[in-house]
Amino acid sequence: MTRTLLRRALLALAFVGLLASCATPPPPSHPPIIFVHGNGDSAALWTTTLWRFESNGWPRDRLVALNMPYPLARDDDGKAQEGRSSADEQMRTLGADVERIRQHTGASKVVLVGSSRGGNAIRAYIQFGGASYVSHAILGGTPNHGVWSNPTFRPGSEFNGAGPFLTALNAPKGRNGDEVTPGVSWMTLRSDNNDKFAQPDGAWIGARGTPTNVTADGPALKGAKNVVLPARDHREVSFHPEAFEYTYRFITGRDPVTTAITPEPRVILDGLVTSTGPAGPTNLPLVGATVEVYAVDARTGARRGDALLRTSILADGRWGPLTTDSQTPLEFVVSAPGYAIHHVYRSPFPRSSATVHLRPERLAAADRGAAAVVTLVRPRGYFGLPRDRIVFDGRDPAPGIPQGVAGVASSRIVLSDATSRPVVGEFQSGAIAERIVGRVWPAADNHLTTLELHH
Repeated sequence: MTRTLLRRALLALAFVGLLASCATPPPPSHPPIIFVHGNGDSAALWTTTLWRFESNGWPRDRLVALNMPYPLARDDDGKAQEGRSSADEQMRTLGADVERIRQHTGASKVVLVGSSRGGNAIRAYIQFGGASYVSHAILGGTPNHGVWSNPTFRPGSEFNGAGPFLTALNAPKGRNGDEVTPGVSWMTLRSDNNDKFAQPDGAWIGARGTPTNVTADGPALKGAKNVVLPARDHREVSFHPEAFEYTYRFITGRDPVTTAITPEPRVILDGLVTSTGPAGPTNLPLVGATVEVYAVDARTGARRGDALLRTSILADGRWGPLTTDSQTPLEFVVSAPGYAIHHVYRSPFPRSSATVHLRPERLAAADRGAAAVVTLVRPRGYFGLPRDRIVFDGRDPAPGIPQGVAGVASSRIVLSDATSRPVVGEFQSGAIAERIVGRVWPAADNHLTTLELHH
């Protein structure tokens, strides 16, 4: 049996319960939900949201997080740009996936949930032919009136509220002149004033001192249910437990039983290894990369024995499956020609996931003389001061995080000593708290360390 066939057989066994559940269609209260990520992102950002739906009884096979092959938008939507996608390409990719999922599940309609740019694809798909296949659309932090609105500043950008793409989407519809397509239940989730891409000044788009002509109300849409999540940042309005709660209630008409993530005793993990091209990150397989996974000590980050898994990435891009438990922190080591040997430390995974996606990094030219480089990253939200407490390798607050609007998702330290030792990242925002311990690895040998937060 070839390695690819063996992997597929193992996946089939791992998710046999899911396949069995397909034999009996779920009740109407569990329509398929399709999650669409934002600019430069991947399906992995929806992992904790998927876990929360599962913890409330939603069938796992009816929760689908998509990967857009080229997640970054073009600088000018109307001009081809290698390694980047147009709004039309995103819309067509989404449309094909909606049809595939409808055929697979037998559902007449799906729910679409989008973060940031993902909402642009959802709006376009529904407006230009997909309305009859969608029951609900939920948009978190989508810049529905632009990140800026100016006919002379980057006029062709998908994110310009005065540009052709958003002008067409926002054209009045129906007898009330709504901005949303009739026949679908719409909800937007936005921050009060903490979304970096809904600010009156252009500081976060490299144009400090220039008015954007956009306010915090920019993500709201006439004709939708518009919800404000106070103090939440651009990503949290999609991925925070509060965003889940509003989304679940909007779809079902009732409160979730829990917003917590219910652990599973047996956890099966899998995901993709993807590449970064000249234009930026992609969600395409990084063929030839290698992955090793180790159980590590929660106090020291030291490895507990030999690798749990060691594999090379084939054309399907997948690195798993790996069976573990909900108590064991893990170290993922990804290496590929042209990239650093990337050590990614993660807290225990409370539940199974097929969206544990890995994208190795390169050692920056400016860091080639460093002894070691360590990064603390929060993919599903930004760090905000004074809202959050972020302690990184004993530095409180962690370096590189400005006061005010939450707009930075990582903190980086450059060390002058590469001696192997624990390095600790701690994060707390309200009731959410997480602590990760990794190890220092030498940059001189082309190693990088990342501590990646779940929450």
